[in-house]
Amino acid sequence: MYPLPTKRLSEAERKLLALFARLGADDQRTLCVFAEFLASRGAEASAEPQPLPEPAEIPRPASETVIGAVRRLSQTYYMLNRGAMLQETTALVSEHLLQGRPAQAVIDELEALFRNHFVRDRSQHTPHSGS
Repeated sequence: MYPLPTKRLSEAERKLLALFARLGADDQRTLCVFAEFLASRGAEASAEPQPLPEPAEIPRPASETVIGAVRRLSQTYYMLNRGAMLQETTALVSEHLLQGRPAQAVIDELEALFRNHFVRDRSQHTPHSGS
């Protein structure tokens, strides 16, 4: 499954192997998955920033609810961290549901919100040349 080491093991490697040997099969698989995650995270951190993918093209339906718009925009801008927009999105949805603000106006603002976050995030993920 995994290649055997050909060099002398360090103390940390011996300790990890001893702990691994004491685990059941399910826990061993979990530890391997976690170790692979940690190894890939380290590789990603040292890699050049990758450009943000383009949004999916999902057209706005003629008659759309505010909640439907949030779902559509979440699918369109799947690459964004929705947690970063949660407060603003919730405020806009609340304006419609609790204050009666027209759906079309709220959807227009939601589209602008998602687009602005995408533009900001894309500028942060674009590799910069020069300097």
